[in-house]
Amino acid sequence: MALKGNQFRNNTFKNPGDRTAERGTGRSRQKTISFPQLDMHDGRVFKIAGLLLVLLAFYFLGAFTSYLFTWRDDQSYVIDANGGWSNLFRTVEELKDAGVTTPVVQNWLGKVGALLSHQFIYEWFGLASFLFVFVFFVAGYRLLFKVRVLPMGKTLAYSFFFLIFISVFLGFAQSFFKDTPHFIEGEFGYWTNRLLAAQIGTAGVGGVLAFAFLTLLIVAYNIDFKLPERKARPAFVPDTSDDIELENEVRSEPVEFPLRARAEPVKRREQNVVLTPGRFEAEETVVDFPVEAPEPAAPVENVFQPVPLAVTPIPEPDKPEPELTIEKSEEERKAEDLVEQFGNYDPTLDLSSYRYPTLDLLENYGSNKISVNAEELEANKNKIVETLNHYNIEIDKIKATIGPTVTLYEIIPAPGVRISKIKNLEDDIALSLAALGIRIIAPMPGKGTIGIEVPNQHPEMVAMRSVLATEKFQQTTMDLPIALGKTISNEVYIADLAKMPHLLVAGATGQGKSVGINSILVSLLYKKHPSQLKFVLVDPKKVELTLFNKIERHFLAKLPGEADAIITDTKKVINTLNSLCIEMDQRYDLLKDAQVRNLKEYNDKFIKRKLNPNNGHRFLPFIVLIIDEFADLMMTAGKEVETPIARLAQLARAIGVHLVLATQRPSVNIITGTIKANFPARLAFRVLSKIDSRTILDSGGADQLIGRGDMLLATGSDLIRLQCAFVDTPEVDRVSEYIGNQRGYSEAYQLPEYHDEAAESSAKDFDPDDRDPMFEDAARLIVLHQQGSTSLIQRKLKLGYNRAGRIIDQLEAAGVVGPFEGSKAREVLLPDEYALEQFLTNLNN
Repeated sequence: MALKGNQFRNNTFKNPGDRTAERGTGRSRQKTISFPQLDMHDGRVFKIAGLLLVLLAFYFLGAFTSYLFTWRDDQSYVIDANGGWSNLFRTVEELKDAGVTTPVVQNWLGKVGALLSHQFIYEWFGLASFLFVFVFFVAGYRLLFKVRVLPMGKTLAYSFFFLIFISVFLGFAQSFFKDTPHFIEGEFGYWTNRLLAAQIGTAGVGGVLAFAFLTLLIVAYNIDFKLPERKARPAFVPDTSDDIELENEVRSEPVEFPLRARAEPVKRREQNVVLTPGRFEAEETVVDFPVEAPEPAAPVENVFQPVPLAVTPIPEPDKPEPELTIEKSEEERKAEDLVEQFGNYDPTLDLSSYRYPTLDLLENYGSNKISVNAEELEANKNKIVETLNHYNIEIDKIKATIGPTVTLYEIIPAPGVRISKIKNLEDDIALSLAALGIRIIAPMPGKGTIGIEVPNQHPEMVAMRSVLATEKFQQTTMDLPIALGKTISNEVYIADLAKMPHLLVAGATGQGKSVGINSILVSLLYKKHPSQLKFVLVDPKKVELTLFNKIERHFLAKLPGEADAIITDTKKVINTLNSLCIEMDQRYDLLKDAQVRNLKEYNDKFIKRKLNPNNGHRFLPFIVLIIDEFADLMMTAGKEVETPIARLAQLARAIGVHLVLATQRPSVNIITGTIKANFPARLAFRVLSKIDSRTILDSGGADQLIGRGDMLLATGSDLIRLQCAFVDTPEVDRVSEYIGNQRGYSEAYQLPEYHDEAAESSAKDFDPDDRDPMFEDAARLIVLHQQGSTSLIQRKLKLGYNRAGRIIDQLEAAGVVGPFEGSKAREVLLPDEYALEQFLTNLNN
């Protein structure tokens, strides 16, 4: 007999996988299969319902998503011939006969998917119907996995609200965009919006929607529309610790309660509570109470007697001391409010997606291992000792420090040996070692030794990648870090251009000067954001710095209206230098108004929103002026270039403008005393003479370098020998292209506009009626030859020098030729005779 109800559930099938029950006796046993009964108390019902809801959610999601792309074909299948759901049971031929243009449904989930999507999205609620997918999934997931994702009541309530709200809102928005598909808002949203608009107007519908949305926010989050108020801190909070101790003392005081007599002895159980820190225990003990004979006639007295308590009086609290409040100015309070509301100003926000160049753009030349064997060291040591012994110079001790290109041998001479005697043997030691570039340092700064630098037989190239990859460069906190290379002790040397504050670079042709300039530029590009640094590049040779054209909208600065950011024309260089002087004066005015001393303090104050942009304040980036061939500018312009450079070198360090001047001719007429006085940091590659070395370094040694990036850095009293980090032209090109392909500013950084007052005054002084009779003939001659010079006019027109000079001045004032450029011929501003005839016609009229 089959078991039923609870008996079935409690007594059948010890093994859940077994679904057979035996009944009957004897030889023949009949096996019957019994299935468990399903009722509401069984979890399997809910699991099946949950699984169904989850599948429905995914089915609806696929059908609705497909409808967004195939709605035209789906509508043709559903609406044509007014078939609707009846089309589900028609064949393709019947649909064609009924006039259906698309008898084959295109929905991803077939006919049912197309009909459901059309019903929910087009006929009912539009895109808001996707909320059914959400509700089905949340409910099904909860029933299937017994995991409460969201509260079911709130989910249904909010889903119902958003179903109505989104449908009506899309209908309201669709009234402003006529070309949107009708299914976006659904029939419900469309007709509800039409009905409301007819009654309260379009603005009224917008107001109702806004009211509904704000009401939802109030119900959901209880938002408060009041302005936040600052709560004042209480002046004094009484300390109740003494009261707590008093209460504990009262509770712990032993109190005796006399018991009234009973007829029989009574045993009671009493809980003795033992309190220990962090623990609570109760020990159960039995207490016997003695019982006396009853006295019925005696009156009942009050057995509770007052217990004397020793109470310590609570001392009166001390009066709080008055708080010291620091009065802040109105600007400081506004700045703090702005910081609380918006945070600190972020100058990199305009290019927040900017990515710094990666090290993969650079090549890793060499093995970064010094290849100097012990035999070479021992041989050089023996030759040095032997040479010194020939001149009776004894040595107590000698040690070697191996570098990438040279090895430093430090010797300690015996007592009584004069240093000048060893210094004079520089050429003899070089002869004995058969090496180029022997340099003797006598004595070594800060050491009691004499240094002899000997080039290695196999110098190691220092790759820029190996220098930039070091932790020293990656974690530097310098404002303008430049990775120059490695020292004799094979240590990476990083200098701060902001503290130099200007750098003078000199070296003969082909000794690594251009590579050094590229190393400085690449170092700064790897470390600074475009909002923090701008370059002004001057390249008279027109070929050295052209690779950096690609970063014009990121890192370069130029004059307004200029086509090229890299300056190659001498006249534009003069205007740019004078523009930088104007920028310097403007920045000093900003620093004065902000009451700070340097650029770092000013930017820190601006970031903390203590400076008002409406008063002209702005974030100021560093500006680095790099002139690749300074000698050419000095030859062609002279004082016009020297004067603004001297001004910038003297004053510009505090406002973040720093100069790097490079030249291959470090003579006194190029590097004048005014310039040298303001360039304490000098970088010397190999030069050709001792005079050039003294001009650039104020000491010898640069003529003893071995070339190929071997250089000396003078910073004040220190003279450091370095091997310049090598970066090749393809590497620079890759870095520039990597930066240039990113989103940049709309244009290069604009320098202040500079007006040449001398040129303007000469143009104003020109009187067309007071021209020389030979003015037009001279103009035609110059335009024909495209060469503006006084000697040409003097020879061709057979005039005297003074008259020819006056005519050339008139031509300059009229705008036919450019200004005087030293030994060069003046620039002719008119291209041909046709342009000249038009110019003369306008001038005569």
